[in-house]
Amino acid sequence: MTESLGASLAVNAEETDAAARMRRREARTRLSLAGMAALLIACLLLSVGLGAVAIPPLEALSVLSARLGLGALTDHTPVQETVLWSLRLPRALLGVLVGAALAISGAAMQGLFRNPLADPGLIGVSTGAALAAALVIVLGGAVPFGLGTIPGDLLLPLAAFGGGLVAVALVYRIASHDGRTEVATMLLAGIALNAVAGAAIGVLVFISDDQALRDLNFWLLGSLGGVTWDRLLLVAPLMLGPALLTLALARPLNALLFGETDALHLGIDVEQTKRLVVLLSALAVGSSVALTGVIGFVGLVVPHLVRLTIGPDHRVLLPAALMLGPSLLLLADLLARTLVLPAELPIGILTSCVGGPFFLWLLLRRRGLGIW
Repeated sequence: MTESLGASLAVNAEETDAAARMRRREARTRLSLAGMAALLIACLLLSVGLGAVAIPPLEALSVLSARLGLGALTDHTPVQETVLWSLRLPRALLGVLVGAALAISGAAMQGLFRNPLADPGLIGVSTGAALAAALVIVLGGAVPFGLGTIPGDLLLPLAAFGGGLVAVALVYRIASHDGRTEVATMLLAGIALNAVAGAAIGVLVFISDDQALRDLNFWLLGSLGGVTWDRLLLVAPLMLGPALLTLALARPLNALLFGETDALHLGIDVEQTKRLVVLLSALAVGSSVALTGVIGFVGLVVPHLVRLTIGPDHRVLLPAALMLGPSLLLLADLLARTLVLPAELPIGILTSCVGGPFFLWLLLRRRGLGIW
């Protein structure tokens, strides 16, 4: 009797401890999500407020209120209104969209490949878009199929978007056989395609003139500058739509963490999940690269930061990446346009400065040689 009572008390104590740990984990998750949301708002205000023309938060809100027809909240100058509405706000919103698209695509790709070192570039979308854009920049009017008659400011993003989709379609076709898609083959095909596209870009760099070389280098390193409201509104659905739809894949991605066989036993359509992840990532990343050029490491770093903070559950990992990605990109863009005024650094340099060492740390940590 005594032993039975003791065993029952021990079980009850373990259940109580497990419930307490779960409550603490849920509280930490809610606190982390709230903190990421607050960080995004703060980064957005900093992005529209700091620069050669200072715009404090109250004046920024006053400009937005006046533009929306609600009346000004306080006095602000015409220069502040022009700078915020025409330059900084569309740039900041583009940073939010691109950061969200890259981060959530990276989280989805890591879940699909079951590899924490995966990122959207592995399926070839970034290098495919870069190669198509490089062809337009270097060849100019010699672009075939009559595409050279399209205005350059429209042809470049269209070519980049199309090149990214073609590259992903080729990788997916190589990896598909008998109605099944081999994830390992997709990974290898993406690496091979990235190498071929990189070599082709190298040839274009070699034959380009000085002006084309400057344009090409700046575009390959990424920038949020030069965006207009018309272009932003045109491409925004192609970034925001796939990013939001990816949230619905949280349960299938969680199941894939246990392997494809176990996911099938749990009732998950594995092949459909692969197709959706690849398609949504291609649309989101392709449209991002079409407007900003190649911005590296956001899709790699952000999911890991989230995973280290709140764990691997995609039900919270995906929405958290959707908030943290824009914050990281807005901070990088703020540094890019303020560190060397009046010039502007390519944003890809700053993201690589953070992402490169972080990637090396991940490799060391994965081998059990972590430095922290």
